[in-house]
Amino acid sequence: MCGIAGQFMLSSLPPDAGILAAMSASLAHRGPDGEGLRIDGRAGLAHRRLSIIDLTEEGAQPMRSEDESLWLVFNGEIYNYVELRDELAALGHRFRSGTDTEVILHAYEEWGRDCLQRFNGMWAFALWDAGNEELFCARDRLGVKPFYYAVADGSFLFASEIKALLVHPDVGRRPNDRALMTFLAWGVADHTAETMFSGVLQLPPAHALVVRPDGAGEPFRYWDVAMNGEAASAPGTDEAAREGLRNLLTDAVRLRLRADVPVGTCLSGGIDSSTLTVLINDLLRTEAPASVGSRQNTFSVCFDDPRFSESRFMDVVVDATGVSSHRTSPDPARLWEDIGDLLYAQDEPFASLSIYAQYCVMRLARDSVKVVLDGQGADEQLGGYIAYQTSYIRGLLQEGRLRQAALELAGSMRHHRGFFSWALRQAVVRKGRRDLLRGEPPEVLRYQGSLAEVLKREIVATNLPLLLHWEDRNSMAFSIESRVPFLDYRLVEYLAALPLDQKIRRGVTKYVLRSAIRGLVPDAIRCRMDKMGFVTPEEIWMKDELRPRVLDLFASQAFRTRPYWDADAVAANYRDFLDGKAPYSTEIWRIVCAELWLQKFFDRGDEAGRSDQMCANSVS
Repeated sequence: MCGIAGQFMLSSLPPDAGILAAMSASLAHRGPDGEGLRIDGRAGLAHRRLSIIDLTEEGAQPMRSEDESLWLVFNGEIYNYVELRDELAALGHRFRSGTDTEVILHAYEEWGRDCLQRFNGMWAFALWDAGNEELFCARDRLGVKPFYYAVADGSFLFASEIKALLVHPDVGRRPNDRALMTFLAWGVADHTAETMFSGVLQLPPAHALVVRPDGAGEPFRYWDVAMNGEAASAPGTDEAAREGLRNLLTDAVRLRLRADVPVGTCLSGGIDSSTLTVLINDLLRTEAPASVGSRQNTFSVCFDDPRFSESRFMDVVVDATGVSSHRTSPDPARLWEDIGDLLYAQDEPFASLSIYAQYCVMRLARDSVKVVLDGQGADEQLGGYIAYQTSYIRGLLQEGRLRQAALELAGSMRHHRGFFSWALRQAVVRKGRRDLLRGEPPEVLRYQGSLAEVLKREIVATNLPLLLHWEDRNSMAFSIESRVPFLDYRLVEYLAALPLDQKIRRGVTKYVLRSAIRGLVPDAIRCRMDKMGFVTPEEIWMKDELRPRVLDLFASQAFRTRPYWDADAVAANYRDFLDGKAPYSTEIWRIVCAELWLQKFFDRGDEAGRSDQMCANSVS
């Protein structure tokens, strides 16, 4: 896991070593164990190293091929690098290190761009092919690792984080109004290639692009997932489905325990993270992975308020496994200071304060491990969010499957009546708060269409990419690598191929997973029907601890001159919430966060010094 950056010249000028060094400095948190810089012809490559596999200097980047015709900067992990290395060695390739980085170089030599099809992992890389005078850039199938780019002043620039691109004086000078308004209205981001900085793009998941002297080509897709729209399983499917899931998930976890540094687990008390914790403990007994040690370390967030704390469920997992449990309770007194640091780490405004819980967990983990496993991605694949049930029932009705629709409706009401009642009230509140905005933001309807269409959209666009953005920045802010076994592409393809009733059945979410972990995960966890995750008491904080800060923010001249909202109406609406006259919804926080972001990244008296200040902040 690392930070990468680079500059490919589209003109006759050489790459700017000063720009490259400043970009690298802004990414120091992603790679505190080493740094490298290489200028070769048109290409300048910069790297910050977080040593995970092969801790020797042989793993330093930029890494070259034997004849020095290829140079690579790589962020991520190729989990099946051991098997690929053996295959390539049998084909005559010689290795000088034990790294997965070198495996990428040899794989490209052997298979060209088709090497992407052979990788099982998470990656963002740029490979300078001097012989062909082209830069080959690629991002992993699900977009676990980030890759941002921009074209400015006759050069193509790329980096792991937007802040590194902002070092260049011609990049990201203005907000992207369309992306920002879409975020304010709908709470989505990372659903397209656009970012909230004008002119800064991201390479979409499962895409690659080639840059040549005449310019950057269009990103092209090298992988896709097909979602099965069948509503019901054939007889005998249940047993095969759960066995296949359990076997694939176990192997995904096994691969993600490969490391030469300590590995821990994020434990929320929910089904997904609890499943990973138990599977890792089983592997400890059967295979004893050295990266975990004799006792697994788990990292969790807890709150004194039982409405937001899952500590009782964590206790169930700890009692069943004997893991070493590390827990933190976010301090409201530190919240505002942390929000500034969190916003800087994320580069873009974030939709709710739930992200803060994960941030605190990563801060806790940095004292014990350099790698954590997390349960990200299970909800989108397995229908874990209760709102998906509306799409499922609607699709069944449209197909004329009235009996199955009635059974699903009855199950949903039995298990989740309280959620649907709350969701209906929130829909009205949120629609009213969208009226506080000016203009006509593009409409984003997450739950439109059949369940198969919704889940596909959630995986590739409207939800998972944003959650992965948060996870990458939260973990890397503390120099931690986060790995997500549920996003092993083999498991993603397998789950996508299952009929929909393996995901939701009579109101029960994640049906096939619950079936697969019977006898493995305690029933107190396996049979949970509520959905929490890394939540925070956002409403309480916005009414109490954050009140004076928010009131000051809404009264500021900067806030009152923005073109994105009606400032007087926003302030009045917030006061209604404080006075108990209006319920809370996250639209209030999104406006607060957007204003903080605008102030941090755009409201500077000395615009020329913006990049220098950002670099100084990143390494302080």
